[in-house]
Amino acid sequence: MKKIIVAILLVMSLCLNMFALFSCSKTNSSVDFAVPEEGFDTTTPITITFYHTMGQNLRDVLDLYIAEFNTLYPNITINHEQVGGYDDVRDQIRTEIAVGGQPNIAYCYPDHVAAYNKAKATIALDNLIASDMVVTRQDGSTETLGLSQAQIDDFIKGYYEEGRQFGDGKMYTLPLSKSTEVLYYNKTFFTANNIEVPTTWDELEAVCKKIKEIDKDSIPLGYDSESNWFITMCEQLNSPYTSATGDHFLFDNETNREFVAKFRDWYQKGYMTTQELSGGYTSALFIKSAAEAGNSYMSIGSSAGATHQRSAKDNGVYPFEVGITTIPQADASNPKVISQGPSLCIFNKENPQEVLASWLFVKFLTTTVEFQAEFSIASGYMPVIQSVNDNEIYRDQFLAKADGGDNISALAVKVGIQQSDAYYTSPAFNGSSDARDQVGLIMSKCFSENTDDVDAMIKKAFEDAVSECIYQAG
Repeated sequence: MKKIIVAILLVMSLCLNMFALFSCSKTNSSVDFAVPEEGFDTTTPITITFYHTMGQNLRDVLDLYIAEFNTLYPNITINHEQVGGYDDVRDQIRTEIAVGGQPNIAYCYPDHVAAYNKAKATIALDNLIASDMVVTRQDGSTETLGLSQAQIDDFIKGYYEEGRQFGDGKMYTLPLSKSTEVLYYNKTFFTANNIEVPTTWDELEAVCKKIKEIDKDSIPLGYDSESNWFITMCEQLNSPYTSATGDHFLFDNETNREFVAKFRDWYQKGYMTTQELSGGYTSALFIKSAAEAGNSYMSIGSSAGATHQRSAKDNGVYPFEVGITTIPQADASNPKVISQGPSLCIFNKENPQEVLASWLFVKFLTTTVEFQAEFSIASGYMPVIQSVNDNEIYRDQFLAKADGGDNISALAVKVGIQQSDAYYTSPAFNGSSDARDQVGLIMSKCFSENTDDVDAMIKKAFEDAVSECIYQAG
């Protein structure tokens, strides 16, 4: 009985610590890491823990480059661990922060880092990036601890800037690999029916209407993420969504209510569906046979999920060729496309040498062309540095073979690279993940609810969503 009581008290203490850590502040807060004057000690053994979500194929690539990193820094041991999905990584780290047991490095999304920052668990990377300290490696070669201007410029700008979207101007993450949304379409069907690939939402509506006339039992378009669609429309229309400072939740406005009403009309006409409304990823509709009711001819989803948008072969032949293009735009002169995929953050430790070792490894992964190339090929995610496109193997043996069949992943990456100037990211703060959830719920609720007063229903849905965000943020 005594042991049970002690265990209960420990759990209560942990919960109270977590509440204090994650509820004491509504603003981002980090540790401004001071680079020690003595630099990095390459003689003392250091062990670094790295949490991620990689499957075996990606862990194999990582292990190859850890071995290469260890030829430069043999005193650094990298222990890496797959911790479920992205939210599992976040949840485990939030628990471990409460007792000071967080890893050194982790996969992260901006929302995750905003939560870690409240506990002052992450470090701002600015002093490391700016450092001109010289580090001597095991083989006698040297590198500058920080990033050169050429290395900074090599990052795809939208990916790099994601690291400082927390409202205080500081840098908290570096990008590792990224995906985006693209429009998959049945190229065979489009060609046979003389359908032009849409580039704007108005053109997409016309295409949906034409497809419906050709195949009345189809659902022309599937869009996987309601949240992405809402947030992307805010960016494309230059309409407020959220802010990292001041009043956070800005999405209840006339412009946003109008596009929700417009897309509701599409749903009501049978032009489109979403993941939530269809009960699963809309790629399942896209790969259905045209002879089956409820199939689709277009699908907007992640570039990293390209293989799921390709039907299985029938007698060695794909039923149709898949085309891939950028998602439609509200204004073609000002394109906006969402940036997704993991970045890396570094956690504060009592031993500054652990932080330096962590930084050297993060820098290695994010700036090494060969790793970025191999990781992209293995994962279907896009590299985060532009110089990978000049890598001979990546260019000639991967991108050059891109097609809508066996090499569909390369085609999705190629389209993603071509639209790199259009990438945007959203502000990250305590409550930004709630805003994302709520705007997704607005879309699914407003599309499907039957009512005689659509405007009033939509208005209430927005008001309820903002109220819920404010409540959840405390």
